[in-house]
Amino acid sequence: MDQSSKAAVLDIAKLATEANARVITVPAPSNAKGIPSSVPALLDPSNGRVTELSNVFAPWRDRPERKTGTATVETLDSFIALVGRHKTASSAIFAITDWQRPSFTAVIDYHGADPDNGKHRIHYAFPLSEEWKAWVAKNGQPMSQGEFAEFIEDHIAELSSPDPDEAKDFGGMFNTKVAYPNELIELSRGLQINAETRVKNAVKLQSGESQIVFEEDHKNASGQPITVPGIFILNIAPFFEGESIRVPVRLRYRLRDGVLSWIFMLYRPDIHITKAVNFALHDTAAALDLPKFTGKPEMTGI
Repeated sequence: MDQSSKAAVLDIAKLATEANARVITVPAPSNAKGIPSSVPALLDPSNGRVTELSNVFAPWRDRPERKTGTATVETLDSFIALVGRHKTASSAIFAITDWQRPSFTAVIDYHGADPDNGKHRIHYAFPLSEEWKAWVAKNGQPMSQGEFAEFIEDHIAELSSPDPDEAKDFGGMFNTKVAYPNELIELSRGLQINAETRVKNAVKLQSGESQIVFEEDHKNASGQPITVPGIFILNIAPFFEGESIRVPVRLRYRLRDGVLSWIFMLYRPDIHITKAVNFALHDTAAALDLPKFTGKPEMTGI
């Protein structure tokens, strides 16, 4: 404390003495919880009033009375490191597993044997990758033939060959052939060639695929009708710098007046994202040795 501050305190003490005011100790009820056993107060004998002293001392506090606020981190590693730095025996992790907005929130001062404030938190919102956001943005949205062909060309890197189990399971489930990446690429290039050409015929094959024949001699590069698979596989990281997951995608087209529109539909993306979040929750809680819950804490906050 500098000389001017000391002088101010002495002046206050002098005024209190001259007014016959004095500091007393007020005991708390024996069954009170969450408060000290006693608190200081200023008694003014002239009127019998007691004034609490916290406001007098608050400006002189050189650190907060307790930890409050929410720290927001951008990586799961930072979440683990920061929670590990602040955690107590009563800390807990809450997870939102909504596949579109998954997040973790650690409540450092969560309720233990006694109630606590729940105001010190660390929050991590899973950052969605640009590739995943692109597929989600077009999910279920009709696209023209040219738009769909360009989209497939732009996202070749996320296409994956089906493994034997995927080919068997999804092929049987949807009664169609599961496409390999080269077949999707061939489809997109064939559609680009025929972007301005009307459809002459479209039939469903016994294999579950469809076959599209365009008018005139405009077919695919080799002059054959274009075969359309019913499903393909993505190998994609939904979270920035996260682990890749495999997501089946259904492919459909609509034909109206000789013009095609295309629609792809991610198959149950909620299941795949929720599974990835739950794996991360399990590993994070184990690394921090903290309890984990799916949902939100009862206190206000994120």
